[in-house]
Amino acid sequence: MISRYIEKFMRYLEIEKNYSAHTLLNYKLDLIDFAKFLGEVPLENIDYLLLRKYLVTLKERNLSNRSIARHLSALRSFFKFLTKEGYLKNNPILVISTPKLDKPLPKFLTEEEVNRLIETTFKKQKIDERSLRDRAILETFYSTGIRISELVNLDVEDIDFISGIVKVLGKGKKERLVPIGEIALKAIKDYLDKRKKTSAILFLNKQGKRISTRGVSNIVNKYIRLASIKEGVSAHTLRHSFATHLLNRGADLRSVQELLGHANLSTTQIYTHLTTEKLKHVYDKAHPHA
Repeated sequence: MISRYIEKFMRYLEIEKNYSAHTLLNYKLDLIDFAKFLGEVPLENIDYLLLRKYLVTLKERNLSNRSIARHLSALRSFFKFLTKEGYLKNNPILVISTPKLDKPLPKFLTEEEVNRLIETTFKKQKIDERSLRDRAILETFYSTGIRISELVNLDVEDIDFISGIVKVLGKGKKERLVPIGEIALKAIKDYLDKRKKTSAILFLNKQGKRISTRGVSNIVNKYIRLASIKEGVSAHTLRHSFATHLLNRGADLRSVQELLGHANLSTTQIYTHLTTEKLKHVYDKAHPHA
């Protein structure tokens, strides 16, 4: 049965590859789905034709190309592991191609919209611990460009108030150091000074425990509505805005890659499409025949 090999693979990803809990769960769900499709088929009988049949079943479920590509990614890693460990002689998935994906351009806010969003934290309510926390969350997002999962995992000791550096635990449990601006540091200090509960955790929920990703999303969505910002904007939009504004103001792509914690430069390159207005402005100003 393939299930025992899935368990070996999951242990390998967790212990040796240091994958995050979120990634591990997605891989496991995709591989369990594949195991259900196989039924009693032994590992050595999995071939190109069987994998093609599985892809057909995924398409029949009306899954998007992106979802099918994710399933394939899990299977590619799985079969690579099986051949590397000697459980399989040949890798049957090598000849399967991944469906072509359109890369949607990420949405971002203008600098004016970001300022409006952050200022909304002090407009609709009295300035108390909660509003100070919410402002600190928004400022930290925009100042550092970190992911929502990285933000909720921050502890007070991760903020170096003197050097203006944040220690972030990113994807694959990799640590990186990210600069944080004075405005965000002041917002964090104001929140901590007002906070009633003493805790090593940076951002707390109503119960005095670590705030969840859902909790942060709800906070950001609340202020997006109050600030009357365009639809389709989320907490992740502040990360996109961070990257876009840096590039618009002359930051180089490799530096932005480091700040975002992207493993590959190609992931960061999507933001170059968002800066064409800036390039057009430079072109119009500088080219003699513009």
